[in-house]
Amino acid sequence: MTIEAAIHDYVAAHAGAEEKFLAALVRAPSDNPPGDCAAHAEIAAGLLEGLGFTVERHVVPGALVQAHGMVSVTNLVVRHKFGPGKVIALNAHGDVVPPGEGWTMDPYGAALKDGWMYGRGVAVSKSDFCTYAFALAALRDCGAQLGGTVELHFTYDEETGGEIGPAWLISEGISKPILAIGAGFSYAVVNAHNGCLHLEVTVHGKSAHAAMPSTGADALEAAAGILDAIYAYRKTLVAKNSAIAGIGAPQITVGLIEGGINTNVVPDRVKFRLDRRIIPDEVPADVETELTALIVAAGAGRPGITVEVRRILLAEPLTPLPGAAAMTEILASRASAVFGEEIIAKGVPLYTDARHYAAAGIPIVLYGAGPHTIEQANAHRADERLELADLTKATEVVALTLLDLLR
Repeated sequence: MTIEAAIHDYVAAHAGAEEKFLAALVRAPSDNPPGDCAAHAEIAAGLLEGLGFTVERHVVPGALVQAHGMVSVTNLVVRHKFGPGKVIALNAHGDVVPPGEGWTMDPYGAALKDGWMYGRGVAVSKSDFCTYAFALAALRDCGAQLGGTVELHFTYDEETGGEIGPAWLISEGISKPILAIGAGFSYAVVNAHNGCLHLEVTVHGKSAHAAMPSTGADALEAAAGILDAIYAYRKTLVAKNSAIAGIGAPQITVGLIEGGINTNVVPDRVKFRLDRRIIPDEVPADVETELTALIVAAGAGRPGITVEVRRILLAEPLTPLPGAAAMTEILASRASAVFGEEIIAKGVPLYTDARHYAAAGIPIVLYGAGPHTIEQANAHRADERLELADLTKATEVVALTLLDLLR
């Protein structure tokens, strides 16, 4: 029997175990916010130890965690050395966005229906805890003569920027890989993605009795003018399509807003946060300068009104990296054979932790378990789901890719 056939048989034989592994991860909440994720990491560590791996638990200092708006973070690292050679890291994140409304399934139930598992994080990206762990177990147990080390990096702050997840592991010298694969979906090898700018805008005014509004300075009225300017700006972005397939145009969304004192009081403060996606063709610093200037100008000239703009996040876009070309080709070839359809390299309009590896000079591409599109997965919305057949096939693809890279 060839190693390839042994890997295929191993993955097929362990499909039930992989499903149970994923269900256990989904049933353990790890919403971020609030970002109290240490308990989930302990559950994941126990599951990995059940597969026979030695798990390193890297606890991020509390003050640093709090500075990034979270409660607790324990990053997990597994290292399996096959022999001398290169180090390849596989990264997925276990923190997830809160469920929100509109679910027809229990978001923590891991329910099965028509071959799909439902639950928050089942596709983004708890599934790739499974994909990567079982791919490594398949290589370990199938007798492949390999050189090099595979590391699993399971981190817990992707939803708030990745600074105390992958970026911290790298900056602290805990890991020094020369190649990396990050969580993705099964029907494309992602070699480029958007960056992202998060700004917090605070409009300050002066409160007054609603019977005499002219004695105050209405922060909400001023904020409405700023929002009008932002939405007019949004219409201009459609003309800025990226040259990279799959990326599309930049986007801007105002996702949070709060303010006011009471129904009968002129609002003295309104605060909102916005998300501006940055295509790889743009310069992030220029985007921030342009948008900040637009906001300040829209709020200017209003008596009693001042406007503050504060950066929350500036994530660099991921662009195709020369050192990742061979890995991209192998992934696309192996995935095309396993899935029986052409799998190509392309960009996506998301932003991910991959940028932290790229910033450290580590070539990275994204590949993992998931359907053709974000919409099919219901990612970041109600009834998030994953087709279990994609989970096992993606596991085989990753195992075969590691085989090609290490032998």
